[in-house]
Amino acid sequence: MLRRILTPLLIALSALALTLTGTAPATAAPAEQTQQLNQTVLYYDASRAAEYTSAVSSAVSIWNSSVNNVRLVPVPSGRRAEILVIADNGWPRAHLGPVRPGRQVTVWMGRQGTAEGYDAVRIAAHELGHSLGLPDAKPGPCSSLMSGSTGGVNCTNRAPNASERARVEANYGSGLAGRSATDGQLLVDRF
Repeated sequence: MLRRILTPLLIALSALALTLTGTAPATAAPAEQTQQLNQTVLYYDASRAAEYTSAVSSAVSIWNSSVNNVRLVPVPSGRRAEILVIADNGWPRAHLGPVRPGRQVTVWMGRQGTAEGYDAVRIAAHELGHSLGLPDAKPGPCSSLMSGSTGGVNCTNRAPNASERARVEANYGSGLAGRSATDGQLLVDRF
């Protein structure tokens, strides 16, 4: 008798506990379960990054571990990327964001930067920073990712500093925030 009463009660309490802790329903995709509520996911396509593919991958990892409100993810087949990464023979450059889902910007991994000795991962992280809405901070010290070439050829700092991280967090703070007036402006970096 007691078992017949307690069993439904325990089932109901377990269901309530799962609901209150925010556990995703069993039908939710794994990516949806781990994605933060207000996190903006931006897809990038590095298929034309040539010899810079691993540098771009490293730069993406740096940004993903540095900020919470936006996540960069390789574009799945059949989907349009928000960030295209292309290797060319010019200077590194990028469209200024913050890019939003459904819009598209381009990052050019210009070979002239690495030919002069600048660090490829720093260049990739810097250019992705533009896509996330960060302008150049020139002249600037090596400790500033957005100082770009003014950090010097020997500068290998690849991580955004606290103010750069905070600005990107603010750009994506409410998830799908509105379009910025600077979206799409082309910034050519003299690396």
